[in-house]
Amino acid sequence: MASRSTAPEKRPGFFAQLRSLFTFTKAEFSWLGWALIGIVVLGVAIGLLIGFLIPPVAVWSVILWALTGLMFGILGAMVLLTRLSTRAMYKKLDGMPGASGHVLSTSLGRNWVASDMPVGVNPKTQDAVYRVIGRGGVVLVAEGSRGRLTRLVNDEKMKVQRVASGVPIQVIYVGHGEGDVPISKLSSTIKSLPKKVDRTTMAAVVKRVDSVSQSVTSLPIPKGVDPMRARAPRPR
Repeated sequence: MASRSTAPEKRPGFFAQLRSLFTFTKAEFSWLGWALIGIVVLGVAIGLLIGFLIPPVAVWSVILWALTGLMFGILGAMVLLTRLSTRAMYKKLDGMPGASGHVLSTSLGRNWVASDMPVGVNPKTQDAVYRVIGRGGVVLVAEGSRGRLTRLVNDEKMKVQRVASGVPIQVIYVGHGEGDVPISKLSSTIKSLPKKVDRTTMAAVVKRVDSVSQSVTSLPIPKGVDPMRARAPRPR
């Protein structure tokens, strides 16, 4: 009987992840390569200019300033790549079933309790409602058609109101219609909500709501592209 390997799974190296990030982002922004090269060249040029302008002008001084400009150019290129990869990720996620759950579970931080699994879902239409609990109260994030989501949203509001009376409940519809919030602004919209409850109350609400919520993990996952596959890999 073959023995099982105990060696840990080898993770991609920094440059492999960086290459994957570049490939992922370039698929949405074809001009990315030229922009990154331009930023690095501009950084070196500024460094050389400073080296020639600041006396005394010496070879070692010019070289040091050029290297400094190169480092700042690389840093600027990395910042641009990171920001564009985030925009590319949101473009890929926009309109996908489960996109809201992915954003909620990865982008809100420790001040909010969220899950990538919906608390209410219609397998036929792929409409879903997600719940987030934090210092701003309870936020219900509705993904799908507003008309079809009415019942799912009302059912979840009733659950929360039964066990957390007085805690503010906000409903956010994800989409591009009037009053909707684009998926790219979902995280920032929730984080900007004013704080209404303290941490003790928040913890109590989480326990109470979880105790009455029906599990939907046994429901079939709606067909569609897995939003996790659209997540941009980040270099470590």
